[in-house]
Amino acid sequence: MSSEFDKTYMGQLRKLVGNQRLIIPGVRAVITDDKDHILLIHRKDSGRWGMPAGAMELGESVLDALKREVMEETGLTVVAATPIGIYSHSRYSFQYPNGDKVQSFALVFRVDEWDGELAGETDETLEAGFFPLDDLPDLHEVYAETLEDLKNYNGKFIVK
Repeated sequence: MSSEFDKTYMGQLRKLVGNQRLIIPGVRAVITDDKDHILLIHRKDSGRWGMPAGAMELGESVLDALKREVMEETGLTVVAATPIGIYSHSRYSFQYPNGDKVQSFALVFRVDEWDGELAGETDETLEAGFFPLDDLPDLHEVYAETLEDLKNYNGKFIVK
């Protein structure tokens, strides 16, 4: 019996290449509430806190991937979003607990408008919530760096 992961693009690649490092195109969502608190999720795969994010699937645009990942991880619907940066440096390489190695190639979107009710737990998250920027849980480094970059964001596309 195959898992849901086995049916994904990355799951299919992993069957061919094993755990070796892959460049995986993906998306990351910066979502805030009316108090400018940032939405974070407690991920099941790594046990770490971060932003809603994930890999693109074959046949998807980056906007389709953003909408799907946000829905899967939070229950929210992305209505409007603006790309604000890309993070692709090799220092954004990491290893999942199962041994799979990746180098991220993430397009970061500011979600300008969203709708729906925030889900507490999903298939991919242990919990989700909005946090003030001065009181964040322990974040994976790339998400902490993204939030630091946002503090200085001046409208110029971030390239790292």
